Amino acid sequence: MKKIEHIGIAVSNLQESNALFARLLGKEHFKTERVEGEGVETSFFQVGETKVELLQATREDSPIAKFIDRKSEGVHHIAFDVEDIHAEVERLKSEGFEILNETPKLGADNKLVVFLHPRSTNGVLVELCQEISV
Repeated sequence: MKKIEHIGIAVSNLQESNALFARLLGKEHFKTERVEGEGVETSFFQVGETKVELLQATREDSPIAKFIDRKSEGVHHIAFDVEDIHAEVERLKSEGFEILNETPKLGADNKLVVFLHPRSTNGVLVELCQEISV
């Protein structure tokens, strides 16, 4: 794992949260993106080498809507940048971690993503992400 790529925060209202985080961080978000497969609208803030990703559900059955229903708004996941997502999945499986989606899927910000189940990572949803080559 190369670095913390971003911290994902589940929010109920992306517009209000963008304003709040702009005040907090002293800068505006640099992009928004809809990820239909996950049922979310995202917004990204750059903080040094790490990003803060705000996530708002676009449908009631999305993972973010379910998270907010169970736990309220807050930190949803921490994402780590990896060089080779397939090799990293195999390494983590061999170490006993529970992988939620062994086949990487398209995520926001031009990334392939895989998630690790929180029960195998001390209650933290962990995302692995790899930049998609163009």
